[in-house]
Amino acid sequence: MLKSGLLTPYRGVAYHLKEYSNRGPRDYRELFNLRHASLRNAIERAFGVLKKRFPIIGDNQPTYDVNTQSKIVLACCILHNFLMEIDPDLEYIDEVDAELAHQSPIEDENIASTSTQEEDSSKGEFLRNQIAMQMWNDYVV
Repeated sequence: MLKSGLLTPYRGVAYHLKEYSNRGPRDYRELFNLRHASLRNAIERAFGVLKKRFPIIGDNQPTYDVNTQSKIVLACCILHNFLMEIDPDLEYIDEVDAELAHQSPIEDENIASTSTQEEDSSKGEFLRNQIAMQMWNDYVV
C-alpha cells in the first residue's frame, strides 16, 4: 500500500524489467517503475544470496528481537563482502539469479483503509510524483 514511507510502483503502468528490454520508458511513471523494479530486483538478489549463505537470516520464526536481527543482517553483509573479496564463490549468486528469473510477480493486496491511511497514501502519492518527475526531468535532459 502506498504510504509516505513506502513508495509503490504506479499501477497499470509497465513494471517488470522484461517489459523494458526492447524499449525505454515513455514517461515519468514508466521511468519510476523501471527504476523501482531495478532496485527491488537488486534488493531481492542481495537478500537471496545472504539467506543462502547464512541460514540464520532465512529463519521464518526469528527468536531474536528486532535490534538483534538488524545486527545479524549487518554482520552477515560484512562477512559476505569479506568472503567475496578473498574467495569469490558465485554459486549462491547464480542460484538466486535462477530463482528470481522463474519467480512470478507479487501483486499488492487490497487492504481496507482508514482516513489516516488515506492521508498518508496521499502524501506518498505526492512524494512519488515529485520523485518521478525529477527523475524524468533528469532523464530527458
